[in-house]
Amino acid sequence: MKKFNIRKVLDGLTAVSSSSSSAQPGNRENDLIQETLQSEHFQLCKTVRHGFPYQPSSMAFDPVQKILAIGTQNGALRLFGRPGVECYCQHDSGAAVIQLQFLINEGALVSALADDSIHLWNLRQKRPAILHSLKFNRERITFCHLPFQSKWLYVGTERGNIHIVNVECFTLSGYVIMWNKAIELSSKSHPGPVVHISDNPMDEGKLIIGFESGTVVLWDLKSKKADYRYTYDEAIHSVDWHHEGKQFLCSHSDGTLTIWNVKSPAKPAQIITPHGKQPKDGKKPEPCKPILKVEYKTTRAGDPFMILSGGLSYDTVGRRPCLTVMHGKSTAVLEMDYPIVDFLTLCETPYPNDFQEPYAVVVLLEKDLVVIDLAQNGYPIFENPYPLSIHESPVTCCEYFADCPVDLIPALYSAGSRQKRQGYSKKEWPISGGNWGLGTQSYPEIIITGHADGSIKFWDASAITLQVLYKLKTAKVFEKARNKDDKPNTDIVDEDPFAIQILSWCPESRILCVAGVSAHVIIYRFSKQEVTTEVLQLLEVRLQYELNDMESPDGDQTPATPTPGASSNSQPSAPQSHPSTSSSSSDGIRDNVPCLKVRSTPLKQSAGYQVELVIQLVWVSGEPPQQITSLGVNSSYGLVVFGNSNGLAIVDYIQKTVLLNLGTIELYGSNDPYQRQPRSPRKTRQPSGAGLCDINEGSTTSEDRCKSPTAVKTKSRMFSKMVVNDLAKMSRKLSLPTELKPDLDKRERRHRGLVKKQCNSVEEQTETPERGVFHRMFSAPLFNIRDNSFSRSRSSSVTSIDKESREAITCFYFCETYTRKTDSSTAPSLWVGTSLGTVLVIVLNLPPAGEQRLLQPVIVSPSGTLIRLKGAILRMAFLDSTGAILPPAYEAWREPNAPDDKDEKDKLRKRRPVSVSPSSSQEISENQYAVICSEKQAKVIALPSQNCIYKHNITETSFVLRADVVQMSNGICLACFCANGHIMTLSLPSLRPLLDVNYLPLTDMRIARTFCFTNNGQALYLVSPTEIQRITYSQDTCENLQEMLGELFTPVETPEAPNRGFFKGLFGGGAQSLDREELFGESVAGKASRSLAQHIPGPGGIEGMKGAASGVVGELARARIALDERGQKLGELEERTAAMMASADSFSKHAHDMMLKCKDKKWYQF
Repeated sequence: MKKFNIRKVLDGLTAVSSSSSSAQPGNRENDLIQETLQSEHFQLCKTVRHGFPYQPSSMAFDPVQKILAIGTQNGALRLFGRPGVECYCQHDSGAAVIQLQFLINEGALVSALADDSIHLWNLRQKRPAILHSLKFNRERITFCHLPFQSKWLYVGTERGNIHIVNVECFTLSGYVIMWNKAIELSSKSHPGPVVHISDNPMDEGKLIIGFESGTVVLWDLKSKKADYRYTYDEAIHSVDWHHEGKQFLCSHSDGTLTIWNVKSPAKPAQIITPHGKQPKDGKKPEPCKPILKVEYKTTRAGDPFMILSGGLSYDTVGRRPCLTVMHGKSTAVLEMDYPIVDFLTLCETPYPNDFQEPYAVVVLLEKDLVVIDLAQNGYPIFENPYPLSIHESPVTCCEYFADCPVDLIPALYSAGSRQKRQGYSKKEWPISGGNWGLGTQSYPEIIITGHADGSIKFWDASAITLQVLYKLKTAKVFEKARNKDDKPNTDIVDEDPFAIQILSWCPESRILCVAGVSAHVIIYRFSKQEVTTEVLQLLEVRLQYELNDMESPDGDQTPATPTPGASSNSQPSAPQSHPSTSSSSSDGIRDNVPCLKVRSTPLKQSAGYQVELVIQLVWVSGEPPQQITSLGVNSSYGLVVFGNSNGLAIVDYIQKTVLLNLGTIELYGSNDPYQRQPRSPRKTRQPSGAGLCDINEGSTTSEDRCKSPTAVKTKSRMFSKMVVNDLAKMSRKLSLPTELKPDLDKRERRHRGLVKKQCNSVEEQTETPERGVFHRMFSAPLFNIRDNSFSRSRSSSVTSIDKESREAITCFYFCETYTRKTDSSTAPSLWVGTSLGTVLVIVLNLPPAGEQRLLQPVIVSPSGTLIRLKGAILRMAFLDSTGAILPPAYEAWREPNAPDDKDEKDKLRKRRPVSVSPSSSQEISENQYAVICSEKQAKVIALPSQNCIYKHNITETSFVLRADVVQMSNGICLACFCANGHIMTLSLPSLRPLLDVNYLPLTDMRIARTFCFTNNGQALYLVSPTEIQRITYSQDTCENLQEMLGELFTPVETPEAPNRGFFKGLFGGGAQSLDREELFGESVAGKASRSLAQHIPGPGGIEGMKGAASGVVGELARARIALDERGQKLGELEERTAAMMASADSFSKHAHDMMLKCKDKKWYQF
């Protein structure tokens, strides 16, 4: 009997009933298009992580390999070599990294974690892996020390004991230093955790142990007892040796440093209070803050350096954190911008028993990495070549462009090179280890980040590196606040009024358009010449939304025509300060007032991006303007368009006029499918622009700010108000500062619908004066506490829209296409997507290029075309009849500030737009295809017939956050990122699923807001407030990634040990070595208790172990093993030889006896 296979049945059902793409019957135009992309062309993997390590906790440096390692509080490990050589690793447990120790010049690193585990990393492979782990069960790790060229790691614990680990095989030695043996009767109480361990630079057999309470013990490893004990009243934070091993230095909790002579334990040789005021009567100086770390470094030619963090006096309240460098009689106090996490002094030699010759100090701050040059006067800092300034101001949005014009990066770099600060050290960056990978990707890539302070940064992201090219400050356009009381824009956002919300950039023409949080749009042109703009061009737009009449209860009556909002100051005007247009009426209602005041003084604009036009939305009848939710610019047409929850405005930035200013409902005309309710206008205060920024994620907000209208009335009362309040508290800092919170999107075609909920009662309206975090359109995302993910309410179908009164503009696309079903030729048009899933088409009638374009008006008119999808529209694109992508027409870049000696007409004649659309002489049979993607589904529409030939329901239970039509090496596809963490790609035009990976199951607001796809299978998102994670969904890139990554480990000869000198060698004054193997090995010390720690083999594999063991320690170990084996074999041979000799002797004896016995016998007697 044939077996019944349930899996095959289920697979068949899935294939039939899944949200597969469905071709509409009767439309077979698409059969002619041959699709080249297949599922085997896609694979998802992480490529590189850029930016400053988020919440750093520890640091280490290999002085021979010249590699820096930084550990973080979430278990991440970042390794830095020369500029361009970076690596990111992650401990699976996610516990904080409390200490890092390099096996110097071995290509290995030991990490100690807060969960009491230690790990050995192999750095000899491009993607480092853990070889061994050891998890302590009964004791907590507080400090680790690995002597240079030793394989025995000392591990100090909270109980005050020291255990010894063999780093080759990660086994514990039976040799243990117990705290009670170390202190004996010198103290009546427990000395506290071990805070320091190090061996005497001149005698490896002597170990100094620092206990937190203030006791220091010099332990003799051979005799297993303490030689000396040093006690001080104050707690110890760190200890460091003088290189000759006769003195050591301790830092204490009262801001003092004590210098001890090794053989004088009674009292310190010297007590120093670096920042204490010395009283005249000889009393002890006033106590200071703790000195958290001190390093004692010697030089051949001069005084030693004492470098310390902390220790400032308590009366310096509000003073910034400092690093103090004491050298001879001079003391330099170097102020830092952020608290100091750790610092390391870089020295010329890895040997602790030689003059250290310090040349630099690496200071790890909470949000920065600073390297100080000790060799130059004034201690200048090195210019940091790593891309660690992403978070200089919190990132509020970002965009990614692959395959840009080749001349773009040099142009931006040239403009940015003039912005560089002066006064850096002239020396080369000292962290210079590793080698670059072989970059197989040759196309230019640019990342643009928008920030909370209004700045925009352009980054060169080619070949998996990142380098800042140019920085633009948009806040310069506006007046500065003269004092704290005169803060701009306190009526619309709480802080960060200049924060960037949306970016729209045309790489070919270099036109940049930005929308800010204060309802302003700025258009920039790129110029290589410096100019001074006397008067900034300004347009003020009154974009309002009103309904004159109520809909009837039975719903039959059509809604009244809304009042046109087209009364805008469309003439170019001198910078208008708000009092001039502010018609604040007698009852104090603000009207026609912009949120920010544009500067009235001349603006000096250096080479780079220069302001072309500023557009501001104004207050309407006491209500602030709604923030901009979508933005688009086209350089060929000279138009910029923006929209919000009220409507849209089209601006001609060449003639500086407003062409169209319409409420969303007016766009529909008589085609409006919805019956809208009016709303009562009321003044609302929008949450802060800092809501864009989540660098201070721990902040909480007041209860009233967090109430969410989503919780007012939902089916089956899904959340209580309390739960929603808690959710809003958790995520306020992670959401966009729009009144209607389009928190999960950030660009013109990415912002989804933002429709105000009609509250059920006046009482509930007054209860929520500020919009809640999750208040979005009809399908508001609800945050799931348990799995930290997003979900949509089930009522997101189009049928539940009847209560909505507002429809936001979410997406724009300029193109030359068929605008109506009857069109026989293509024409310039603007396609508009809304939050209710509608696509509307506006026809653009442009005057001829040249002089007429400057004088004749552009005529814009709605075409009546209307396309419907489920969910807010996110992205639109157009394909030609062969299935190739049709990018919008653009104008090639030209220098806007060219000299005037050429004729203006010649200049204008050269401004020919580069149209990439088919010419009007095409036959009508040559169709185009519109690709439209919403939060829920994607459709491919044949043009001009407007038949839907393909439809694909992308997700039923979640919603799409970001969608992009991208060019791959051998075709185009639609890439989508969903709120449930899935990344998908769909073929075009047939919308076949090619890839579906559950990549980020715990999607948070920051990732949702910053995720973006680009061409050639690249994507990125902000993985933490300070770091960008780049990923690829291309199989080719995944295969070539290993070659592209840099190498951390490079074979380098270890420097020669310092010469002992004739007399030191003669009289025994040099460094004393120690056979640690003899002391700590199993044969002498025995085995450690099995319950103390558990060994976990790492995923690094045998090959990795062989690699990691190929250094000096490994060679010694292998030589010793080989020697042992040889000795064993020789011993066996000796024993065998002796046995053979004994056997031969025995045979000889027996033969002799036989001979004697038979000597006198005749033959017949036998």
